[in-house]
Amino acid sequence: MKKKILIIEDDTIVRENTTEILQLANYEVISAENGKIGIEKASFFKPDLIICDILMPDLDGYGVLQILMRNKSLQKIPVVFMSAKTKHEDIRRGMDLGASDYITKPFEESELLSAVATRLKRKEIYERNINEENRIPRKLKIDEIERAFKFKESVEYKAGSTIYCEGNVSNHIFFIVKGEVKTFKVNQDGKELITEIYSDKSFFGFTSLLESSPYVENAESIKDTKILKIQKNEFYQIIKDNPELGLNFIDMLSHDLEFIKDHLMHLVYDSVRRKTADAIIQLHDKRGGQSPIEISRSDLASFLGIAKETLTRTLTDFKEENLIYTQKNEIQIKDRERLQKIQ
Repeated sequence: MKKKILIIEDDTIVRENTTEILQLANYEVISAENGKIGIEKASFFKPDLIICDILMPDLDGYGVLQILMRNKSLQKIPVVFMSAKTKHEDIRRGMDLGASDYITKPFEESELLSAVATRLKRKEIYERNINEENRIPRKLKIDEIERAFKFKESVEYKAGSTIYCEGNVSNHIFFIVKGEVKTFKVNQDGKELITEIYSDKSFFGFTSLLESSPYVENAESIKDTKILKIQKNEFYQIIKDNPELGLNFIDMLSHDLEFIKDHLMHLVYDSVRRKTADAIIQLHDKRGGQSPIEISRSDLASFLGIAKETLTRTLTDFKEENLIYTQKNEIQIKDRERLQKIQ
């Protein structure tokens, strides 16, 4: 099914040219010549994305956005502003009101299509995450699986200890009783990219249950951590004896895989501000809502795939905007609602 895009633009030439470009890209396009008509068409057609000019008579783009944000059936539709206004305060005002992106006129065809594709992909991710929330809580599955391995004694790892290395033969599956572990890969230049950060009540180190295949990444404790090392034959036998437990485990793995795919999508499509905000919220939730979050700037930058200096500037901006509080390696969320709206 084609994605529906609403264009609200008072300039006839710009409106028609934009419509033609999007139609050639196989989108269904609806257009409106002013803000009032745009609101009416948005209410009727429920588009997947709205592209809106800012400077319009009667009802400007800011007014359109404010009305959309007050309507529960329309407030989740991404809005991309399109305007010749390029001052920083104009862009900031639009983003603070809830705009998803900003294109300055005149724009290249590729710039328009890229912005549209990115925002539609983000909307798809958001809707998928909402559906995930309606499933059986993940914690229930974890608790059931953890009870099956109560007979194991935990092994303690000091902060910075290696748990396994890429290429090591895999004979165990690991469960974090308490603590934190990062898994990561290192490229030819020695640069580290964190693939995942695991907290309390998390499994990691999955490879084939039936074969002693090598690990494809490294694992290291971020802080003092207690871990259950479960031999594969033990794990396989318990799952074999308890099919319902096995189904819960498979469902949990599917959830984790979707989470990792979404994380990779964020790395590719999102701005530095957006993916930094998402990571802070994600790490906060992984720790059961505990605040502050304890993580080094190097690890957080590696998790986001950005330079440490870029992360530091972004965190400074967040702090100045009163979204977070930082001290050494601690990050505390001060305004989660505004943090979630960052684009």
